[in-house]
Amino acid sequence: MKELSLNILDITENSVKAGATLTSIIIDETADQLTITITDDGCGMSEEILKGVEDPFYTTRTTRKVGLGIPLLKMAAEMTSGNFKISSKSKEQYPNSHGTVVKAVFNKNHLDFTPLGDVTATLTTLIQGHPDTDFLFVHNFDGRQAELDTRQMREMLDGIPLNSYEVIKWAEEYLNEQYQSLYDI
Repeated sequence: MKELSLNILDITENSVKAGATLTSIIIDETADQLTITITDDGCGMSEEILKGVEDPFYTTRTTRKVGLGIPLLKMAAEMTSGNFKISSKSKEQYPNSHGTVVKAVFNKNHLDFTPLGDVTATLTTLIQGHPDTDFLFVHNFDGRQAELDTRQMREMLDGIPLNSYEVIKWAEEYLNEQYQSLYDI
């Protein structure tokens, strides 16, 4: 993928398909390193599925025979001498604490580092496409933070759908303002 925000979109879409009611997207960034952690409360994966999920020729989908999201994120991290980890607890085995955690660490100074890309577009796409799912987004960089929590938005909006045009435009502007101060643009 040309930018990491597309990987975030793909992995988070998997969380929604797994029945997650809350997906957290946490980005921790320093001058030299970028860490993306995506955590969901979806149905999780069995140990058998978890073992195969990093293989691009393994997928649980019936519409195609390959699943590239996880393998591409892992490859992107490892190409920068970073690392990748995925853990999951299935709902069948852990009815009260199920879900999946995906963590990728990138060395930003490496020649093969993929740019983060348009995180604002990724988040507004997720909210617009899944207005009944909650997303917690936090991006920490150099002591500053950009964040958005749809649970707080719901409280303030009092029944207005998250995917209404006005709400999506507000979320976009809100995140863009935060990113301007995050990177001192």
